[in-house]
Amino acid sequence: MKTAKLFTLLVLTLTISNLSAQKIGKDTFGKGIFNSVAKDSTWSMKFGLRMQYLTSVGLDADANNNFDFDPKNLQTDTKVRRYRLKFDGFVLSPKVKYKIELGMSNNDTGSSNEYTKLGPKLILDAVLKWNFYKNLEIWAGQTKLPGNRERVISSANMQLVDRSILNREFTLDRDMGFQLRNHHTIGKQFLIREVFAITQGEGRNITTGNVGGQQYTSRIEFLPYGTFTSKGDYKGGDLKREPKPKLSVGLTYNHNDRASRQRGSQGSIIELIDDSGSPEDHVFATTDVNTSFVDFMYKHNGYSMMGEFAYRNADDTTIGTNPVKVGKGYNLTAGYLFHNNYEITTRYSQVDYKGIANTKEQYTVGVSKYIVGHALKIQTDLSYTTVDGASDGLQYRLQFEVHF
Repeated sequence: MKTAKLFTLLVLTLTISNLSAQKIGKDTFGKGIFNSVAKDSTWSMKFGLRMQYLTSVGLDADANNNFDFDPKNLQTDTKVRRYRLKFDGFVLSPKVKYKIELGMSNNDTGSSNEYTKLGPKLILDAVLKWNFYKNLEIWAGQTKLPGNRERVISSANMQLVDRSILNREFTLDRDMGFQLRNHHTIGKQFLIREVFAITQGEGRNITTGNVGGQQYTSRIEFLPYGTFTSKGDYKGGDLKREPKPKLSVGLTYNHNDRASRQRGSQGSIIELIDDSGSPEDHVFATTDVNTSFVDFMYKHNGYSMMGEFAYRNADDTTIGTNPVKVGKGYNLTAGYLFHNNYEITTRYSQVDYKGIANTKEQYTVGVSKYIVGHALKIQTDLSYTTVDGASDGLQYRLQFEVHF
């Protein structure tokens, strides 16, 4: 019923927009279903949608670290990985922009719980961006934090089927609050970007159970050779075939004051344990959690390389259930785009937690066919995972991406 109401509202919005606005520009595939501006130029809206259809086959290693390829041992999974509605534009002035993104698949919404007031997590982004002075912008709302580069890259623009195990364990993901952004150029092309964020510290769509303090995120980026074509420093692969070398290096530091979740603003709630050894209902344990990232993106003439290092520590790693995971991770991805728009990509990722889990390593090789850039593509990859050097599993994935 809620989904039906949402689509009814969407249809009404589109109808009203087409009645009161005029079309601008020439629409092309992947640039939105429609792009309209009010007759008096007081607002604009671009609406688009996208979908990822994923099939995966997994196989676990046996007790002897071998793989038995008997069909009965294969774990198959087919699903709509992502299905999203996207809106963006400006209000009153091009200096005041907005972005709204709604996730409609089960993977996007997740399970409802008491901390979301029993509602699904439909809202991914709902943020207002105001360029109030020169290169200074303030963002207000819910959106991605300026964390590791792989996470900030849209899932629509990935080089492989999905993100790495580093991102899965260390990502800051999304949160609600404010971000202050600035950029300036030294000399002719050396670009520096700065971001500072103050947010709730509990992750997206959390409306109750906000305990502890806020989280604070700072990021700085250095682009010595200037900007990438079409914001390519936040897109997988060198689809624009940069004619000159381009490099971006980023550093992020995040402090979550009295965090109540296993991975800072992400993961399971850290509940206190009573005298019987059972978790106490709705009584959270909290501790300060600090996360740091160093990453880079390099592109030139079809070659691309991205690297990341992540580190997390906490004041107390023993309190409550699901104690904070502390440790480090590495991620290195390299690819080459052929002139027929096929790309081959390799990735190595490692996660090493202290005292909670063993060292996990993952080796991935993938092939992508870009039919219309990232807007229409077919991707497939094969991953081999080890734990403490012993075979753990194989996974093959095939994914189709289309976005309008």
